Amino acid sequence: MRALAIAATGMSAQQLNVEVIANNIANINTTAFKRARAEFTDLLYQDERPAGVPNRGNQQPIPEGAQVGLGVRNAAIRNLHIQGALTSTGNKLDLAINGRGWFQIEGASGETFYTRAGSFNKNAEGQIVTIDGNLLTPQITVPAETTEIVVNESGEVFALTSGQTTMQSLGQITLANFANDAGLEALGGNLYQETTASGSPVVGVPGDPSFGTVEQGYLELSNVDPVKEITELITAQRSYEMNSKVIQAVDEMYSTVSRG
Repeated sequence: MRALAIAATGMSAQQLNVEVIANNIANINTTAFKRARAEFTDLLYQDERPAGVPNRGNQQPIPEGAQVGLGVRNAAIRNLHIQGALTSTGNKLDLAINGRGWFQIEGASGETFYTRAGSFNKNAEGQIVTIDGNLLTPQITVPAETTEIVVNESGEVFALTSGQTTMQSLGQITLANFANDAGLEALGGNLYQETTASGSPVVGVPGDPSFGTVEQGYLELSNVDPVKEITELITAQRSYEMNSKVIQAVDEMYSTVSRG
C-alpha cells in the first residue's frame, strides 16, 4: 500500500517543521534573530487514469482523470527578514538599523560577513568589533582618551576626547543591501554571507534611499512571536500524530489481509 510511504513522508516533513519551530523558540532572545519557516511541496503524482483521454473509441475525452499523490517533501527553510522591535540599552556602542540594511563585518580570513546585530564593543586597540571580536567594516578606531562617542542616524561616528571641546570625526559606518535577503546563508553567530541567490551587496550610507538609519543606544530584538510559534508547534504536532495514525491504520489493514 502506498499510504504507508505517503504517511512516512508526512511524518518526516512535520519532524523538520518542529525542528525549525524549536530553533525559532530557542532564539527568542537572540539579538536581531530572524525567524524561519519550513515550506513544503507535494511529491510526484501517479496516474491511475489520465485526464483528457477518451474512455472508448470515438467518445469524448473524460473531463477528469485519477491521480494519486505520493507524499510531501521539504522545498525550503525560509528566513523571514522582517524587522524586529528596537529596545533601548543605553550603551553607546549598541547600534540598531531602523529599516533595510546590514552591518559589514570582517572575518578572520578577511572575508566580509553581514549582520543586523549591532551589539558592538572595543578591542584592545580601540577598534569597534562584534561580541565575537570581528571587526566592523569600514574599520573605526576609538582613541583611548575618548570620553564620549556619538553615532548619528547617517552612521557618522564622532568622539570627544579629554582636553578637547569639540568632537572629532572617527569615520563613517556604511550599510549593505541585497536584492534577495532570503538568499543569504546563515552562518551562526548572527552572521550571514553572500550567495548567488542573494545577489551582490549594494553598499550605501544610512538614511540614503532604500537604506535604513542607525539608532545609537538601541538593539534590534528577535522577530519571533512566541504565541505564533506555540500555535504552529501544536499544529505540527497534530499533523505528525495524524500521519502516525495513517501508518497504524495501514498496519491493521495488512494484518487483516494476512489473517484472511
